[in-house]
Amino acid sequence: MKEIKEKVQVINYSMCLRDAVEVFTKQLLNCLFDKAYQKENAVKTKNKFFKILERLEVDNENCSWLAFENTFPKIRKKLDLDAQAAVNRDPAAKSLQEIYLAYPGFYAIAVYRLSNQLLKQEIPVLPRMMSEFAHSTTGTDIHPGAEIGESFFIDHATGIVIGETTIIKNNVTIFQGVTLGGIQVKKNMASTKRHPTIENNVVIYANATILGGDVVIGENSIIGANVCVTESISKDSVVTVQAENKIFQRK
Repeated sequence: MKEIKEKVQVINYSMCLRDAVEVFTKQLLNCLFDKAYQKENAVKTKNKFFKILERLEVDNENCSWLAFENTFPKIRKKLDLDAQAAVNRDPAAKSLQEIYLAYPGFYAIAVYRLSNQLLKQEIPVLPRMMSEFAHSTTGTDIHPGAEIGESFFIDHATGIVIGETTIIKNNVTIFQGVTLGGIQVKKNMASTKRHPTIENNVVIYANATILGGDVVIGENSIIGANVCVTESISKDSVVTVQAENKIFQRK
């Protein structure tokens, strides 16, 4: 037994990095939206970034903070459009301030847009750690590899899954429990498009499931609650579940 134990290689993983990435992600968001915070904490946030990369054993020379920082105005502009979309589409929204400070869907989108940029810069692991922090905080799982256009609105947020190769175009609204997933999970499909494409101006209601890399939801379409879609839907369509509710009087 002793010989077997000695032969077993124990690999250490810095699990405490999960806490560090949580702090870093919060700092990033604060820098993005709060000029006073950015002025006081920009250097601290940058140092945290490089410290995380060091712990992940990532070559810092190939991971430009400046390239990342230069995208902040563009990311902020997209997020402002996302926030405005929430105000315009949610009757319960009273102000932009409420969206920025209280809407979990917006928070999930904000983390997605930052992690997506880091993924584009080919920084490993960190983008996924950021997305999993947002997932644990909001109940919304957006893979940083997804492509999401402008004016994206997530209402209620909880239980949403957006897969790695999903494409979401502009002015799309989705509700709680929606899954944009793959119809197959074979490992040899890792480099193929496994998740659907959602065209402009689509609304997807609660608990709808859309599966498959070849599936396209045409523009201006409405996907009703609890629908399962595994084939493309033409533009200007309305897809609903036909079910009969039977009501019986109790005696």
